[in-house]
Amino acid sequence: MSRRADQTRYHVDGDLVPREAATVSVDDRGFRYGDAAFETMRAYGGEVFEWDRHAARIERTCEALGMPDAVPEDLPVRVAETLDANDLRDAAVEVSVTRGVQPGSLTPREAVDPTVVVRVRALPRGGLDGEAVWDGPAVVQSVRTRRVPDAALPADARTHNCLNGILARLELRRARTDSHRPDEALLRDVHGNVAEGATSNVFFVEAGTLRTPEPGDLRPGVTREVVLDLADGESFPVETGRYDLDDVRDADEAFLTGSTWEIRPVESVDGIAVGGGPVTALLRRLYDERVEARCY
Repeated sequence: MSRRADQTRYHVDGDLVPREAATVSVDDRGFRYGDAAFETMRAYGGEVFEWDRHAARIERTCEALGMPDAVPEDLPVRVAETLDANDLRDAAVEVSVTRGVQPGSLTPREAVDPTVVVRVRALPRGGLDGEAVWDGPAVVQSVRTRRVPDAALPADARTHNCLNGILARLELRRARTDSHRPDEALLRDVHGNVAEGATSNVFFVEAGTLRTPEPGDLRPGVTREVVLDLADGESFPVETGRYDLDDVRDADEAFLTGSTWEIRPVESVDGIAVGGGPVTALLRRLYDERVEARCY
């Protein structure tokens, strides 16, 4: 059982503190410039799923930001302590590593004194006896906002700068009507190819082949990697490539992936029904089996 909201505790710079006391300086570069690494993970049964991949990704982000030694060696301990302090076994885990407090100059100092924060929030049990965190299949809407190209901001870097996804989600708000309530944006790259969701990766199935946008400008999601592993284990035909909106709209089935959502079927894209299907259902079962075997 999780603690009541007023008893929630976060880990800030090595100390467990009540949520209302979990603050950072207004001069912290993560606040001022988005100069920070950010990672969302999911804990099942007290274990962070695919920890090694998440840890490697946050380290890659810090390296891309020029602060390769910012991730503390005891980060796994801090995550475990935060889960234990909140009596949580099933939770979303969010880790921030900022460059820390520095003078108000765009050019960072070489010396880094990072700010490290761990936040958690309760989620349902996962695995074979679990329940989805989403209410139903995703209603997806393509948006005009384009995915920032890797040449501008490294696609592999998960930072505090989420403006690209925020602008896409704001478009969804403007697109909503009484009969159309999209809850995930579908972004394209600057060339018009399908890239990803605002907070998710995209898969679709056509003629028995599992397809997903090729690496490049898209965010390399950990859950995306797990799905590709599972598909390889089942010898599914898998293709990565460049696709337009009609490829996804006309697909036999489609789904989104993310650490919190796991594998979420797509109900429709731009008002065109798509739906899940046998491949989506099988991958969801295989994903649940992996979670069950590794974490419960």
